[in-house]
Amino acid sequence: MNNDSTILMSLAPVSHDLGGFKVHRTLPHKQRTMVGPFIFFDQMGPARLGVDEGIDVRSHPHINLATVTYLFKGALDHRDSVGSVQRIEPGAVNLMTAGKGISHSERSPSDERAHGPMLDGIQTWLALPQDKEEVDPAFEHTPVDRMPLIEGEGKRLHLIMGEAFGARSPVTQHHPTLYAALRLTPGASIELEREADERAIYLLEGDLAVDGENVDRMHLVLLRPGTRPVLRSTTGARLMICGGAPMDGERHVWWNFVSSRRDRIQEAKRAWKAGEFALPPSDDHEWIPIPEVPLTVSYP
Repeated sequence: MNNDSTILMSLAPVSHDLGGFKVHRTLPHKQRTMVGPFIFFDQMGPARLGVDEGIDVRSHPHINLATVTYLFKGALDHRDSVGSVQRIEPGAVNLMTAGKGISHSERSPSDERAHGPMLDGIQTWLALPQDKEEVDPAFEHTPVDRMPLIEGEGKRLHLIMGEAFGARSPVTQHHPTLYAALRLTPGASIELEREADERAIYLLEGDLAVDGENVDRMHLVLLRPGTRPVLRSTTGARLMICGGAPMDGERHVWWNFVSSRRDRIQEAKRAWKAGEFALPPSDDHEWIPIPEVPLTVSYP
């Protein structure tokens, strides 16, 4: 991108076929580890599975991060080691704070399996500030009717986290965060405020231009700090906006573990392998074994 462009860089996804559906990952990326606290950004689907099929993500661990699950279609049952059992549906927000350690599973509900589950959503991880990395694990569910909705003039914005356009999300922030889902009708536009020091957009559907520059679908597009870009769509668009304040130092990523300290990740690896993590009480019959690979996934 040239120095006059509002767009700093565009991160292409790495796509994985998981059998029946695809996951498109843009963070972490070799060119960029984080945008604000966002250190992991996955688009799940969209896909429809067969009758009696479903998503079965067995129990697995996390440390020193928070996860945010946001669905557009379908449903998932969440269970975790602090005892939470929660169905998540489109527009609601699941925030799980791993802190010093948590395990959880995500599965398609039985009623969804009966007619073939839909999967369409975004899974993100947020790094925790160093002084909160070892907080007690916790879970928070915010239903769709409590989420701020800003609409008019061809715009429909669900504010998932943070403050924007005069609204504030009730979802807990461990670090200044901006996260929103936006729909634009054909011909609509929106000017983004300077809501965060670091911002990115992710185009799921349709077409979009940022200050006249077209963006690619399924790319995470980083915006130049301090700008007020105009987003415009010709045929209509569905996109995510994410970002926040810069994080307090680099983070290391290995499997499901994120931390500011490499030795903390090694300890978590040992503890999961030794069976020292608690499992979800209602889903403790199976779990994902730790991969036998060296600690190499770390980006400066």
